[in-house]
Order: sequence, then C-alpha cells, then structure tokens
Amino acid sequence: MARKTAARDAVAGIIEDWRRERPELDTSPLEVLARLHRTFLRYSAKLTASVESHGLSVAGFDVLTALRRAGKPYRRTAGQLADSGLISSAGVTLRIDRLEKDGLIVRERDPEDRRVVRSRLTEEGLAKIDALFAEHLENERRMLAGLSPAECRQLARLLSKLERSITESGAAEPDSSSGA
Repeated sequence: MARKTAARDAVAGIIEDWRRERPELDTSPLEVLARLHRTFLRYSAKLTASVESHGLSVAGFDVLTALRRAGKPYRRTAGQLADSGLISSAGVTLRIDRLEKDGLIVRERDPEDRRVVRSRLTEEGLAKIDALFAEHLENERRMLAGLSPAECRQLARLLSKLERSITESGAAEPDSSSGA
C-alpha cells in the first residue's frame, strides 16, 4: 500500500528533494505544473490505448472528431482541420491520406473552385467516430470519477485560467522533452 501512495504523489518527493538540495529556490510551481504534467501523461496513455484499440491514431481521431463537429455534410479543408483546435498543421495531409486509405473519409473537389479540396466523413467514418467518441467520453467520465461535479467545474475554470496565464506569460515555448 505504501508503494501505491508513493507512486500516486511522486511530485511531493521531487519537491522534497529540491528543497533539500536547493532550499533557496521556491519550488511551489511544481505543486501545480509537475502534477499537471504527470496527470496529462497518464491521460494521454489511456486515450492512446483506447483510440488505438479501434485501429486509429490519436491524430486520426482528432481529424475525425473535427469533421464530425463540423456538422452535415461533415467536411472541411485541410486548413480548416489544422485550425480546428487540437490538430497541428504539420502532417494533416498524412493523416488525411491514412483515413482515406482506411475508407473513413473521402476527398472532394469544390465544383466552383477546383483548387479547393475538402475531406468528408464516409458513412463508415461517421459510424466509427460516433461509436468511438461515445466510448471516449465514458472513458473520461471514469477518469474523473474521483472528483465531484462541482470539483470538475472548478477545475475546468482553473485550467482555463492557467492556460491563459501560460499563454500570456511571454515565455518561450520549451522543448517538450524537458522535465523537472
């Protein structure tokens, strides 16, 4: 049981180590950001496992959800997909290629302007993302089960505020491989 407690709050150990080694430093940012980072890694692992069990990558899942959120006829250009929120512009074409190969989307040229190409969900793609997204939400509900609805709302507000704070901090984008 002690091992589970230690694994659950490894951040406390990290902070304790830093306080011992560098007592002059204020390690309080780690209380939030190291825990947020560890939480994200665990969330990401569960999301990836769930999505990959359906034969998709997380990137492909993001494309399908963006198309589904677009509403009928469930289509967007590559640029619109890149701008839709969770999808980076790098590699959108590769993701679209894979989803098209799997029969989940089709590319369609605009009849008015042949230079414009839109990706659209196929019936198979629509059925797949509808089933997978419902499962995804249930998976997220299980992950949040330790929090009350009020705590979830409070955490959502605080995370939104934290995102704005980080965005407005003016700090350079760090290498994502750096750790505490």
